[in-house]
Amino acid sequence: MNVLVVEDDPVIGKSLSKGLTEAGHNCVWVKDGKHGLEQSLSQRFDAIVLDLLLPGVSGKDVLREIREAGVRTPILLLTALSAVEDRVTGLKSGADDYLVKPFAFPELMARLEAVCRRTVDRPPAIMTNGDIRLDLTTRRVQRGDLEVDLTPTEFGILELLMRHAGQVVTRKMLCEHLWDTDWEGTTNVIEVHINRIRKKFDREGASSIIQTVRGRGYALRAI
Repeated sequence: MNVLVVEDDPVIGKSLSKGLTEAGHNCVWVKDGKHGLEQSLSQRFDAIVLDLLLPGVSGKDVLREIREAGVRTPILLLTALSAVEDRVTGLKSGADDYLVKPFAFPELMARLEAVCRRTVDRPPAIMTNGDIRLDLTTRRVQRGDLEVDLTPTEFGILELLMRHAGQVVTRKMLCEHLWDTDWEGTTNVIEVHINRIRKKFDREGASSIIQTVRGRGYALRAI
């Protein structure tokens, strides 16, 4: 792995750099948020170890700017903040995992390897189908040069359809994707949202971008 360590504590930083190198990985160690952000945006890393309490630019700001720039490198936060709300804030801001100081190096390595494995199966940050462009990072959707305003539910439906473009996506799949549950209730709510998406994307005189497959579900038409 090629790992960026952003840590101002010289003892921890040196220990991480030494441990990663001895484990056969390449390590770049920087000691403040400004240089950590510059490295994150200018080089490709397999993982980033980011301390939250940094001089100058805070780790929280570094994390936010990395994700706003569309960089999806796995990020493991190091924090002395053990409160649940601090950890939740970090994860919601785009971190993949966290480790509370003090920590054991083998656990850090195990967590790094785990977040790297998980990111292999991530969908790309930008998905396209013809002139439709969906950005998972910024949650923006465009058709051609025009931005399309979608509700969170509509965005989730379009995301799943684009992941399976040209394939049938069942109503049950859509319900479970949207509400993370084994949905057994009525699915006519999906039809309502599908029709709203069609109104926002379909062009007069052209076939709908979303085709209904009777008795099965929906399929996004290749454009």
